[in-house]
Order: sequence, then C-alpha cells, then structure tokens
Amino acid sequence: MKLASYWLDTAPRFSAGAEGAVPAKADVVIVGGGFTGLSAALALSRKNLSVVLLEAGQVAGEASGRNGGQCNGGLAHDFSELAARIGKDKAKELYQSFVSAVDTVEKIVVDEKLDCDFNRCGKLKVAAKPEHYAKLQQVYRDLIDDVDPQLALVAPQDIAREVAGNGFYGGLLQKTSAQLHVGKFGVGLADAAARRGARIFESAGVTRLDQLSGQAYRVHSSRGTVEAKQVLLACGGCGTGPFAYFRRRLVPVGSFIIVTEVLPQALLDVIVPGQRNYVTTRNIGNYFRITPDRRLLFGGRARFAMSNPRSDQKSGALLQAAMVEMFPALRDTRIDYCWGGSVDMSADRLPRAGVHKDLFYSLGYSGHGVQMAVHMGQIMADVMMGNPQSNPWRGMRWPPIPGHFGKPWFLPLVGAYYQLRDKLS
Repeated sequence: MKLASYWLDTAPRFSAGAEGAVPAKADVVIVGGGFTGLSAALALSRKNLSVVLLEAGQVAGEASGRNGGQCNGGLAHDFSELAARIGKDKAKELYQSFVSAVDTVEKIVVDEKLDCDFNRCGKLKVAAKPEHYAKLQQVYRDLIDDVDPQLALVAPQDIAREVAGNGFYGGLLQKTSAQLHVGKFGVGLADAAARRGARIFESAGVTRLDQLSGQAYRVHSSRGTVEAKQVLLACGGCGTGPFAYFRRRLVPVGSFIIVTEVLPQALLDVIVPGQRNYVTTRNIGNYFRITPDRRLLFGGRARFAMSNPRSDQKSGALLQAAMVEMFPALRDTRIDYCWGGSVDMSADRLPRAGVHKDLFYSLGYSGHGVQMAVHMGQIMADVMMGNPQSNPWRGMRWPPIPGHFGKPWFLPLVGAYYQLRDKLS
C-alpha cells in the first residue's frame, strides 16, 4: 500500500516550471499553485498580462491533487435553511454558481484539450438511513421548480440499479455533476497556463508581503523577490507564510482516502452499476467513485485528525472497515493507496472571495473545491480586470473564528458532536 495520492502518483510530472530566480516585476503575482491559482494564471495570461505564480511545493500537490476527484454541482447545504438565513435569491445565486462551475471545468478541458478523463456522470446522494430518504424528497421539492431542474429521485426499491450493498435507502441524483482525474487535470492546467506565458515557480514558498501603494506589493519568496501590480492569494488555508488574517477564518480538517486494487468489471457492474459520484447523507459520511482504471476510491473524514503517515494509516484502516461494511464483496480486496489531505473549512462552509488590504483572495471551499476552485480562478481574474460584480461571494461577512489562531485544537469536540448527530438523526 502506497501512502501517496493515487491521482498524483498516476499523473505526468509538470515539466514546464520556470527556472532560476523570480523576475523583478510582474503585472500579477499568484500565491498558490492549486486549481484556483492555475485557473487564474491561465485566464490572466490570456489577457496578455505578465503572470508569476509561486507555489511552495508542486503544482496541484495539496488539496487539488488529494481529493476524491468529484466535480459536483449544487451546495452541500440544506437549501431551505440557507435561503432562510441569507434570502432565497442569494441562496439560488450561490447554488447555481456551483452548477456553473462544472461547466467552467468542462470548457477549460475542451478549450485546452486536456487529457484528464472528464466525464459527466452525475452525483447520487445516497440516503444512509430509511428516514433520510424523506429529507432527500424535501430537498428535491425545494429545488426542482426554479433552482435545479437537473435533479431526479431514486426510490429505495430502485437504488440497486445505481449502487448495491448495505445501507442504501434511495437517493437524490444531480445529473450535471462530473468526475475527472485531478492529477492529470492539474498538470494539464499548469501546462496550459505556461503555454500562454505564465511563469510558474515550484518550491517557492512566500515568506513576506510588503504593500507598496494601492494594490502593488513586493512579494518575498524562497526563490527571490518580485514586485507586482496586483496579488492573488490562492493558497488554501494559508497554513504557513504571512497570512494570519486568513488562518483565523479557516479551519484545516483532515480528510482521508483509500483506493483499491484494480477490480473486475463484472464485480463493478454488480456493486456500482450506475458508475457515478456517490456521497452519503451522514454528517460524517463517505464518498466514493470508480477510477478510470477500475479501482474503487473510498473516502471520508474517518478521524478528526490531521494528515501524517501514522494518521493516514489509522484512517485508512477505518475507511477499509467502512468500505467492507458497505460492500461485503470487497472483504478480501487489496488496498493499493491510502492518503490524507486538508480541507479548508469556513465556519459556515461557504467559500470566501474578495479583497483584503488590497490583496485579492479566493479561499475556503470547504470540501467542494474541485469545481469551485477552477471556477473562482476564472472569476477572480475577471474581478482583477475591473469586474467585481462577477464574484458571487462579494460582500459576505467573514468574522474570525473565536479562539482559533491557526491550530484546530477543537476538532475532536467537533467530531464528537457530529458523531452524536449521526446517531440521533
């Protein structure tokens, strides 16, 4: 078993990175080489701006290359509860931004001819208890008329046509959702930005930011110092570097994934005949899909802990047990990959994007970043070109999380709370 991301291990290496030190000046410096930063670099380079992207590790090496490979439309939130809090029109705008985000990913794949196994498979949210199906029926009624017509219910008696195992009691299908090989997509996106003229520097952690005037900053990195007319922060939870403002507003939560050996097609036709993206309705639930080479990828927040080799192994054992409980036919199946990553959660699980002290930022995708990060890279490029109204998250309050200064000491308490909710509901 490899303690490594299947996506990164089976993707080509990015070979178009810039050599040497960073240039003295650029129109835009982007901090972070995940999907947000790479997408913005592509969009801004298309506008003939000089773009320098600084990535502390490797492109798409963190959350963008360590997720479940699901590219799903629709919010994680209960729509009626969100609408009651922020108004139906705003809730509808946010919901539809996630649907549009899948279209953005597909457009880039097509326009740049990216070989990344993109597939509009649909996402099925599976009721994990019989009583959860009634809740999915209510969600369907709330959305179908004027929010998302691309929904369909799968009745409990029909669920085996989609997924067969233990603990499936009907589901809600969002038809426009997609899946892709995120490792290949990340490298392809970086290659596309580099072809357009973006200079992408790996192993270039940012150590200091000095504001010069207005939106202009001097950016210090391990590969030199560059002055930029504008700076975009696209560095996930901003766990290191001079980003304390953002660390107080984002909580890094560990998420873990296992991937099986290659499985016989006949077995896959029995246990997952629908071949879609799948998520369960539990608060601490699971998500799964089939990889392009016929493996089952199975993930979830197995433990409220951060990723490291020992933690990944412990979480992998829990995930394997959950997988076998769900799919007994996989009891003797070998696990080939196990890894963890960090999900950057905002307090309300909604992204944030805008401007702080003349720094542009887009962060906090809260476990739904594959599509939204790519989409927001394009959106923030538009914002930086003078179109702030294109940002669906503009103007949203973002207070700091009380008692949080970067290290999530309270995660075990949060985990216990959600485990209790799963038992009671």
